[in-house]
Amino acid sequence: MQTKPFRIGTRGSPLALAQASETRARLMAAHGLPEDMFEIVVLSTKGDRITDRALSEVGGKGLFTEELEAQLLTGELDFAVHSSKDMPTVLPEGLELSAFLPREDFRDAFIGRTAPTLSALPDGAVVGSSSLRRQALIRRRRPDISVITFRGLVETRLRKLEEGQVDATLLALAGLNRLAMADVVTELMDPEEFPPAPAQGAICVESRIGDRRVLDLLEAINDRQTWDAVSCERAFLAALDGSCRTPIAGYAICDGDHLTFSGLILTPDGRQEHAVQVDGRRSDAVALGHRAGTTVRTAAGPAFFSDWT
Repeated sequence: MQTKPFRIGTRGSPLALAQASETRARLMAAHGLPEDMFEIVVLSTKGDRITDRALSEVGGKGLFTEELEAQLLTGELDFAVHSSKDMPTVLPEGLELSAFLPREDFRDAFIGRTAPTLSALPDGAVVGSSSLRRQALIRRRRPDISVITFRGLVETRLRKLEEGQVDATLLALAGLNRLAMADVVTELMDPEEFPPAPAQGAICVESRIGDRRVLDLLEAINDRQTWDAVSCERAFLAALDGSCRTPIAGYAICDGDHLTFSGLILTPDGRQEHAVQVDGRRSDAVALGHRAGTTVRTAAGPAFFSDWT
């Protein structure tokens, strides 16, 4: 029987702490354990410390996970809680994604200061975003406006918006919901026109492969529908060698035993794109995502990706 608290690794942002707390609460409820059986351990990651440059310039998604994964591998942490969209498609040897919590709303949220919607922004308006995907999608719809890199915590970006540094920004609705800040949203983006990042809105838990004590604990909170949908989306990313350097969008919808995946790749300027849709059995989620990725990569051709690296 476990006598020492399970050590849960997380970043220190308010959103990351909310996600770790939700994970702990679900584990407490599932196993009837008291709060003191779970210790939340906060680590600062390189991605948290470097805020003046785009992630694509300084290393991509692994910047938010390296420090946590290092302590997982040494046994200092029992498991770590992440935003699934921050996870590289290839994990360090010995680690795996062991559980996904039920997914939040995966849509993007537009927060306008000078106009309530993206289409209502005046010519020459400035939109701030740290996501190459969002930047490309904005440029696709509104090539007349300026898009600038806009990093920082959710609270920091909203403060910069209020200060007038930009006319609008976009954030994940899931994060705003988890922070009880959805009242700032002025427009919800239609995923068919403005598709989300693969795995957006899903919390994942990473642990050591073969650690039966931890895996048995986490199995009780694993949401199978989210597992299948996100596994499909991550397979799409993997087939495209996707990272923070690539404008890639995609989402899977589960309906009973059926899964439909819609994917999109764009050039950073939003002028060229290739879309794909596949559907099939949920049990084939990974294969469907991989097929979608290879299909769109073939259709785009090698020249399409030349500016991404």
